[in-house]
Amino acid sequence: MSFGQGGPQWGSGGQNQDPYNQDPYNQGRYGQDPYGQDPYGSVRGQYGADSGTPDWAALADASAARARRKRWLMVGGGALATALIAGIVATAIVSSNNDGGNSASDKSSTLPTAPTLPQDTTQPQPSFSSVVPLPPPNPKDFVSDRKKDTAPLSAETLFPGKKLTMGDGDRVYTKGATSRTGNCASVTSGALGPVLETHGCEQVFRATYLKDGIAVTVGVATFPNEAKAKTVVQQAKGGIAPLPGAGVPTFCKGGPVCRNTYNSYGRYAYFTITGYTKAKSVTTGDAKAYRSGDDIGEFAFRQIVRRGEAQASAAATAPAQ
Repeated sequence: MSFGQGGPQWGSGGQNQDPYNQDPYNQGRYGQDPYGQDPYGSVRGQYGADSGTPDWAALADASAARARRKRWLMVGGGALATALIAGIVATAIVSSNNDGGNSASDKSSTLPTAPTLPQDTTQPQPSFSSVVPLPPPNPKDFVSDRKKDTAPLSAETLFPGKKLTMGDGDRVYTKGATSRTGNCASVTSGALGPVLETHGCEQVFRATYLKDGIAVTVGVATFPNEAKAKTVVQQAKGGIAPLPGAGVPTFCKGGPVCRNTYNSYGRYAYFTITGYTKAKSVTTGDAKAYRSGDDIGEFAFRQIVRRGEAQASAAATAPAQ
């Protein structure tokens, strides 16, 4: 077993060499001394050249001395490194404080000055009216009473243009003849005339529209107020008389069955009669004829509503009296 390079071979068993021919202390017991000295040099001098037993106590003291020296070196190096780091941190803090102070001083020198307040505080303050504004007028009010419904009214204002487009633009009707009369019963059929006269009918406007061999006449009758128009619709029988002419042949005469409708809005009652221009009756399941009559009736309703909206808008923008 060897304890380092160059050490003696223990138990070599007479391999042509004397295990004691060499001094076991010529080199360090564990090889070369890391510090470049013979660890036992001073010890051997105490025994002379012929001494065979080293002073183990002295060797232990020497080893302890080396360990203490190494430990003190390590402690000293650590303390020095700590001191250097502390110095760097302190320097950085001082530099940062100096920069902040200069920046704050520079900023304070550029702050805006306080605005000059006006000396005269007796100027008038804004005032607000305590009068609550009136709500916008209701469009239906203008078409519900003859006293408010003063806008011009004629067959052309109710039924303008030469064509009528409904739906998504896929249903286009051609306008035929139009008329206006103050003799309400003369443009009715069946029992509708007496009902109109009884409740104060003022006038009736009519127009006929044609599409795909189906003709629809719409009649709009005016009354003094909304209540009378509603009563007429509730008691209505018979229907409005069809109006041929201006490209529309006679229809709903001589036997074919036609469809009649009755409605009202405000002081207006409006009626429709729908039939084929040929001798053909309108049946309950005739969707084409029903749609045509409903389109023209809806158009009449929209025209009355627009009339009320136009008068309400004019009243809202009119200057105060």
